[in-house]
Amino acid sequence: MSERLDTFRLWIKEQGLKTTAQREDIARVFFSITRHISVEELYSEVRQVNSRVGYATVYRTLKLLKECGLAEERHFADGQARFENVEAERHHDHLICERCGRIIEFVQPRIEELQEELAQRYDFVATTHKMEIYGICKECRESLDPRQGRFFNG
Repeated sequence: MSERLDTFRLWIKEQGLKTTAQREDIARVFFSITRHISVEELYSEVRQVNSRVGYATVYRTLKLLKECGLAEERHFADGQARFENVEAERHHDHLICERCGRIIEFVQPRIEELQEELAQRYDFVATTHKMEIYGICKECRESLDPRQGRFFNG
């Protein structure tokens, strides 16, 4: 994490911006999180570390992390912006539960190979892609009422 924080500090300096304790707290908390996180969720987590951090500061810092390539903004079917750590050489795709919103990251080399084959077949140079598969996760399926074919409410 300290390497990523150092990268952020250097980028901030190169942009002619100030490195502040609040920005560092936000970045530190963000780098420690392994899930996709909304601005609101990050704000809540950061407030546990530094109660003086404001929502706007969290939002602006996430924007800076995105601009310097350390965060990526994702929009899934619910439309809410979520952010994830960007780690070099760590491309992955997503399974998204339509019921609880759980996001499962996965890496599947066969999918990557098929995409490369398709690009070659159509003489297409792919620069990036994202795969999102929507469905119902195991935990939500287990709460399905088999007698009625629908989910329990509790």
